[in-house]
Amino acid sequence: MHLSFADFPLADAPAPDLHIAPLPDDGLAARVQHRLDHLTKPLGSLGRLETLALRLALIVGRETPRLHDPQLVVFAADHGLAAQGVSAYPSDVTWQMVDNFLAGGAAVSVLARQHGLSLTVADCGVCHDFGPGRPGGVDGTRYADLKLARGTADSSQGPAMTRGLAVQAMAQGAALVRRLPGNVLLLGEMGIGNTSAASLLMSRLTGQPLTDCVGRGTGLDDAGLARKLGVLTQVLQRHAGAVEPLDALAAFGGLEIATLAGAVLQAAAERRVVVVDGFITTAGVAVAAALAPAVLQRCVFAHASAESGHARWLAHLGAEPLLDLGLRLGEGSGAALAWPLLESACRVLAEMASFASAGVSTASA
Repeated sequence: MHLSFADFPLADAPAPDLHIAPLPDDGLAARVQHRLDHLTKPLGSLGRLETLALRLALIVGRETPRLHDPQLVVFAADHGLAAQGVSAYPSDVTWQMVDNFLAGGAAVSVLARQHGLSLTVADCGVCHDFGPGRPGGVDGTRYADLKLARGTADSSQGPAMTRGLAVQAMAQGAALVRRLPGNVLLLGEMGIGNTSAASLLMSRLTGQPLTDCVGRGTGLDDAGLARKLGVLTQVLQRHAGAVEPLDALAAFGGLEIATLAGAVLQAAAERRVVVVDGFITTAGVAVAAALAPAVLQRCVFAHASAESGHARWLAHLGAEPLLDLGLRLGEGSGAALAWPLLESACRVLAEMASFASAGVSTASA
């Protein structure tokens, strides 16, 4: 299926709503916890699966949440900063991987098929012409043409994009989510150079030293990592005045991170469960949360990636990831792998018998 640019006209795409209230409780947490405590199992014996079940119930607003029509979106764009040699791969890999997603050959494509996840590839600013009427991919994979520019500018020379363009990208992300069914949004990304943008955003948004934020990305060797750190240090200094979240986003990029941030804001406003993948998707969520802190209540963090700054960023956000598999692929692969845990948590709440209903004796005092 092809979603054309006309499906997401800029003139009709309002800016995302930043007035996202904290999730109401009204005793729901206590009722869900009571339910969990009286299922046929030792108290707390399902560990963090119970914590996950409680979170999902609060997001959806039901004692027995039901997750339906999960949507995995891979946000793709190019980065002008890649010209400074901050990645082990050339920029052409971005568009080549978009084609690979649509052909069904990427890891996230395989995992989406395995777990029944609807997959959309959103072209937010890939420096490649895919052609008019670009068809969707195999297995129902959709291509959404949200291209606002052919990548961002080189942030070592000036801002990656204007603040206005960043806001437009966010509006496009919100518009996309409004058109997708379901109550779960799983986040993925693709863009050569985007670990650099994410590292810069992490340092600026958290105040942590850049050395604690920069990793090897797609697999830089020691010399490449040193070069990357040197380039990013200069970029961070060049944009010392870009302190507010939107200013930092405009200064460092990228278009896929901005679009993703808008999608997260819209999903949070609709009380969709937001499943966060790795380092770059965390950057988009962090921007959204800096603008509307209650966003984090709607998020489930799938995994701690092998990118060196990710664990620190998760800790800063107070997030506890479900998995730690040493992943550093991106694409939404970790979000897809975590998806069965969300399904299991919901099934436990909905389908397990209680001690009373099963006629099972409870533990003695």
